[in-house]
Amino acid sequence: MIDFSEIYSLFYKRLFHIGYSITGDLHLAEDVVQETFIKAMKKVETIEAECKIGAWLSVIATRTAIDFVRIERKKKGIPMDMEMLECLGKIMKQNVEEEVEIGLLMEQVHGAIRNLTIEYQDVLMLKLGNGLKENEIAYVLDLKLSTVKTRIYRARKQLRLLFLDQIGA
Repeated sequence: MIDFSEIYSLFYKRLFHIGYSITGDLHLAEDVVQETFIKAMKKVETIEAECKIGAWLSVIATRTAIDFVRIERKKKGIPMDMEMLECLGKIMKQNVEEEVEIGLLMEQVHGAIRNLTIEYQDVLMLKLGNGLKENEIAYVLDLKLSTVKTRIYRARKQLRLLFLDQIGA
């Protein structure tokens, strides 16, 4: 039987750091930790090896923090009509078509990443999505640095193959 009060005291600091590094907000990081433990309690029966609970909680915290950031971004959106958007584009000297193409490309990249295994998704999302360095990713996922580097290399290689297949098709 897993003692959650002990696990909470053991992993709180790590999960808080993960939440804060992704959200950049102390209060949201606190919410991320709480939500992580709520999710963990609901899925406690899925833990296969108790020695991996730190990595398991770290992944939950990472994904929860990303969800929180997405929710916060949606809250801060301001609806604008097309005329206002075009005016802003001219004022800021931006090419709207170029930005849309970049947005579509990013969607393709994220879609391709979702086709990778969970291990590769985790390292790439932390690397590309959150800008973490390899040693930070190793700490967050409780892995060796060499393992993180290998996973990033292999994930990029698989992505390259996926895109080459798409271009060839």
